[in-house]
Amino acid sequence: MISLVTGAAGFIGSTLSEALVDSGDSVIGLDSFLDYYPRSYKESNLCKLQGKNDFELIDGAIQDLDLAQILGRCDRVFHLAAQAGVRSSWGKEFSIYTQNNILATQHLLEAATKVNLEALVFASSSAVYGDAGALPMREDSLLRPISPYGVSKLAGEKLVDLYHRNYELPTVSIRYFTVYGPRQRPDMAFHRLLKSAHSGEKFPLFGDGSQTRDFTFVTDAVSATIAAASNGARGQSYNIGGGSQISMLEVIECIKHITGRDINVEQLSIQKGDMRDTYADISRAKNDFGYNPSVSLTDGLSRELKWLETSKLF
Repeated sequence: MISLVTGAAGFIGSTLSEALVDSGDSVIGLDSFLDYYPRSYKESNLCKLQGKNDFELIDGAIQDLDLAQILGRCDRVFHLAAQAGVRSSWGKEFSIYTQNNILATQHLLEAATKVNLEALVFASSSAVYGDAGALPMREDSLLRPISPYGVSKLAGEKLVDLYHRNYELPTVSIRYFTVYGPRQRPDMAFHRLLKSAHSGEKFPLFGDGSQTRDFTFVTDAVSATIAAASNGARGQSYNIGGGSQISMLEVIECIKHITGRDINVEQLSIQKGDMRDTYADISRAKNDFGYNPSVSLTDGLSRELKWLETSKLF
């Protein structure tokens, strides 16, 4: 089996690529090394894969490559490449999101119509839900994103659906709920909280801390992604969450406990585009491909802390 992973040098993409190689797949990894955070972080993500015969890295943007030639070698595609970040998606920066989250996805889908794939998995986000609707969030809930980033991911989902219905592409969309763990991007909350606990520097908390998230450990997200490719219903969307709803104040207390240190919290106003609460109904993923998150928040944060320490990122 040959799999293409776009965004292969990223946090989730590199973890997925390793899991696929470990399972016996050959992986073509594609990454344009966007400058949202330092390239050195992404290169270190690939250190276990570089030099392996069953991993090939292509450095380039989806829009600039001969995808027909690349896809013609592949059995399935995991499309994780995207411009990340909710707060940075406003204003003139939105053009970066339209280019990398919408146009790139359309380019990939168009190329996929020329080949025969077993599966094309699109990585979406809980950001497509926004604040409308009841909790837990179900896949058939009204989708009303409250950030430009969320709009870009919803547009990607809609494109995936269009190509499934019109070209019968074997697509599956998965909506990740706040993935964390080793290799997490340096701008993400858990990474910054753990570093703040170590350094004593202020941690900016947007809002009063009562806002909640459904946090998903990266290996759980990766196992769900692979299972969705094999057994997810084509044309369907799936929530991939961690199975619980936890406030930021509870997270801070958990990090204090595992590090044995206090955290210097600086409370700031809520930012535009930040969702109030997220909580995934994962029953569809459980029923269709046996998804069952297994890593607790305490265990997952301990693993991320160990990674930060061993990677000398403190």
